Amino acid sequence: MDLALYYENYTYVVIFLLLGVALPVAALTFGRLVRPKNPYEEKLVTYESGIKPTGDAQVRFHVAYYIVALEFIIFDVETVFLYPWAVTLDQLGWVGLNAMLIFIFILALGLAYSWKKKVLEWN
Repeated sequence: MDLALYYENYTYVVIFLLLGVALPVAALTFGRLVRPKNPYEEKLVTYESGIKPTGDAQVRFHVAYYIVALEFIIFDVETVFLYPWAVTLDQLGWVGLNAMLIFIFILALGLAYSWKKKVLEWN
């Protein structure tokens, strides 16, 4: 195995990693250098729609909000797989079509289960 060819493949990865770290650091540093620095009492107050904050910041939310948010994320992320499948469907043939039908069927089962357990209701 040619070692130079082996390391050449990772050269681009290292370059992208360095750029991925250097560009945000440079942008944040540049922003810190050029932004105006004029803090006064009104700017340092916690902003809440222009009204002075009252009460405790630790507000408890009903667990249904979190469950619906998790289900949305799960179904949203899983539907992202539909796009690459649709683009390559002509190359995948019947096997790809059957695999996606099974995938969609499993998603539908999950949705039906959530619906049956009344997770999607706000009551």
